[in-house]
Amino acid sequence: VLLTACGGTAASGPNPVHMNGVDFQQSAITIKKGESVTLINDSAAVHYIANGTWDNGTQRPAIEPGAPTVDTQVGGDASSTLGPFNTAGTFKLYCTVHPDMKLTVIVK
Repeated sequence: VLLTACGGTAASGPNPVHMNGVDFQQSAITIKKGESVTLINDSAAVHYIANGTWDNGTQRPAIEPGAPTVDTQVGGDASSTLGPFNTAGTFKLYCTVHPDMKLTVIVK
């Protein structure tokens, strides 16, 4: 399940992760099973977030067992809610247009 909210600059939501023009402001977030993550874009750049990671400048699309399917665009000064993450584990997300822009979601 993927929920997307776009609009306004004052975005907030559960388990916020801020993004600048080329990166996540943190490399990992730990959440509880059943929770979602809110990506908040603090820049004008558009991010395309998907399951997978960057490995030495190369995209590695992949989806771990139990991960929600993520394939969303987060426009400038917008937000998007990903999840819920209903399975405990470690899940990797990345921006397909910004090299080495990756986020690890740890679900306990």
